[in-house]
Amino acid sequence: MTPGSAAILLRPVGALYGMAMSLRNRLYDRGIFKSWRSPIPVVSVGNITTGGTGKTPLVDWIVKFYAASGVPAAIVSRGYGRRTKGVQLVSDGRRLLLGSRDAGDETAMLAARNPGAIVIVAEQRVEGVQFLMREFAGRLPGVIVLDDAFQHRKIVRDLDIVVVNAGAPEEIDAMLPAGRLREPLSGLARADLIIISKITDETKAAPLLARLKRFGKPLLRSRIKPGGLVKVDGLAGASELSMKALAFAGIGAPAGFLHSLDEAGVMVAATKFFRDHEPYTEATIRSIIAESKRQGLVPVTTEKDWFRIADDPALAAVLADAGCRYLAIEPEFLDGAEILKSTLLSILAR
Repeated sequence: MTPGSAAILLRPVGALYGMAMSLRNRLYDRGIFKSWRSPIPVVSVGNITTGGTGKTPLVDWIVKFYAASGVPAAIVSRGYGRRTKGVQLVSDGRRLLLGSRDAGDETAMLAARNPGAIVIVAEQRVEGVQFLMREFAGRLPGVIVLDDAFQHRKIVRDLDIVVVNAGAPEEIDAMLPAGRLREPLSGLARADLIIISKITDETKAAPLLARLKRFGKPLLRSRIKPGGLVKVDGLAGASELSMKALAFAGIGAPAGFLHSLDEAGVMVAATKFFRDHEPYTEATIRSIIAESKRQGLVPVTTEKDWFRIADDPALAAVLADAGCRYLAIEPEFLDGAEILKSTLLSILAR
C-alpha cells in the first residue's frame, strides 16, 4: 500500500477526529467547558499541526526578548517524551534540576538556554501554573510562556501565537491520522498572531500566505537562521568551511535541518534520520560514529538532539571523542518583528 492510498483510507477517521475537535472547541467557546485564568499574563506558542514548525526556537526568542526588556518569564511545557509524570520543576531560575529524560529534550534545551527562567513541565498546564504560583510566591515572573499549548484550552491565554511551517504547506490539508492537522484549520480563528516559519523561498511560500490571510490575523513571516557549529566537547575547533558531515537527527522536519546546514556552509555527504524525539541507544550512536569514520565525515546533529543525547554521559562522551558538533539556530523575522514585540509588551498591562 502506497502512502497516498493509506492517507485516502484514513481520511474518514480524520473527518471523525476533526468533528470531535470542532465540538470540543465549540464547548469551550460557549463556556460549557471552563477555562482557568492565571493571575499572571500568559503567552501561548503552539501549532495547528504535528511535527517541527520552529516553535521551540520562537519560545526561546520570546523568553529572551522579555528578559532583555526587564521582564522575567517562566516557561510551562508538557515536556513531550519525558519519562516523568505530573508537575516537575526543571529549573528554578538558578539551577538546572532535570535533564532531557525527565524534562523532555525541547524543555531541557529551553531551560539551559534561559538560565534565569523558571521552567516547569506538566501535562495539565493549569497545574503547572498553580505550582508556580505556590512555590515561587516570593519571586513570581512577569509573564508565563506556554510551550505547545494551542489545543490546551483549559487555561486562558492573553496572547495566542500559532506557528505554521512554510516548508511543508501540505501539512494543513488533512486531519490526523491522514494528515498532520491537530484540529480543523478553522481553529486559526482563535489565534492572535500567525507566524509563517521556515521560509526558504518566498515565491513558494506565497500560496500559503494567501491561504492564511482569510483568517484576518496579523501574519508574520520568518525563517530559521543558522548559527555556528558547536563542538560538543566544548573545545574550540578549526575552521568548519571545508568540513564534510554526516547529519543525523530525530526531529519532525529534517529537511529544514539540512537547509540550515547548507546555509551554514556545511557539506552534507550522508544522513541518518530517526523518528521525532526517538531515544538514542548506544548501538545507534556507535553506528553513526562507525559510518562517519568509514566515510571520513564529521557527525553533526541539531541542538535539540544533542540535549537528548547529553543526558546520558556515556553516549555524550562517545560523540565528544568523535568530534561531534551541533548546529545552533534562531528565528529571523522577514517582517512583523515590531508587531510581535509591541504585542508581547502590551499584554503585560493586565
